[in-house]
Amino acid sequence: MTNDTHHSTATTTTTESTTASTTRTVAAYAAERPDAPLAKTTVVRRAVGEHDILIDIRYSGICHSDLHQVGEDWGTGIFPMVPGHEIAGVVSEVGPGVTRWKVGDRVGVGCFVDSCRTCDNCRAGLQQYCTGEGGAVFTYNSTGRDGLPTYGGYSAELVVDEAYALSIPDNLPLDAAAPLLCAGITLYSPLAHWGAGPGRKVAIVGLGGLGHMGVKFAHAMGAEVTVLSQSLRKREDGLKLGADHFRATADPATFTELAGGFDLIVNTVSADLDLSAYLGLLRTDGTLVQVGAPEKPVSVNAHALISGRRSVAGSMIGGLPATQEMLDFCGEHGITAEIELIRADRINEAYQRVLDGDVRFRFVIDASTI
Repeated sequence: MTNDTHHSTATTTTTESTTASTTRTVAAYAAERPDAPLAKTTVVRRAVGEHDILIDIRYSGICHSDLHQVGEDWGTGIFPMVPGHEIAGVVSEVGPGVTRWKVGDRVGVGCFVDSCRTCDNCRAGLQQYCTGEGGAVFTYNSTGRDGLPTYGGYSAELVVDEAYALSIPDNLPLDAAAPLLCAGITLYSPLAHWGAGPGRKVAIVGLGGLGHMGVKFAHAMGAEVTVLSQSLRKREDGLKLGADHFRATADPATFTELAGGFDLIVNTVSADLDLSAYLGLLRTDGTLVQVGAPEKPVSVNAHALISGRRSVAGSMIGGLPATQEMLDFCGEHGITAEIELIRADRINEAYQRVLDGDVRFRFVIDASTI
């Protein structure tokens, strides 16, 4: 299904640097207003600067957060909006000061494309938590340091600072690697941080675009993995992905039989859940990590925390070092996302299917069709 050499554009250069790059108009799919269908359009990309690279986008994943942003579920958006922060492609031009990349390199771009670089978090490689003026610059629906809106990966090309691109291992197909730049790091980061590994019992709540990556990672790290899903509908899928156990949360017996059994629970769903019930599944000193983003505030019963010195934590994607570590881990273990590759003219259909839960497990857009 993957073809890493099929895509080309008229603006691709054959030299490795340029001193006279200009802005370029590229094809893209955008929502003109909140909740509007995405339609083909064009956007202007900035000139390739001293330390920029131009990426010929090959594939772009569809993340559930794309739907939230287009729908303004998380706040006022910047329109027209070109979503997409799971970007995989090939470097087609580099600025004269670029040292990290050369034309032909396989690269990915995730959820942010810049940060202040000087705050404590940026210095620690946690750019996603940038506390500098303006915070991190997100790949789309954000404002760049130049004051212009950012446009995401549902497009033919992207210009980005060389420091904010990641190397995709050669053995990973670019289409199935694209979702690693958000779904992958969103799960890898908490699993690595809270020590998933041999002798540890890990539960993944939900088996969607995020959850299926959590199962793959936790299994590869050597943990005993249980999927907690509303029903047993995806049981076969979960076991094939590497889960040791699969339990339905709609069955009250799940919460009694598994009580006190897990060291770590990662909740990937954005729906309102009774987190206190899930805390009861943790051992003493266990941690429940929230990575899904419900629209409404969540609450927990204090007794569920203090009765076992349990913790509730949150985690948001990962910084540049962790994301590269995750990609290298995927290369070593042959891990990619389970995807359905689509043409760009099926984006709106894919959005509806995401809302309906009808995807196993990530839609990826073939950018050659934009």
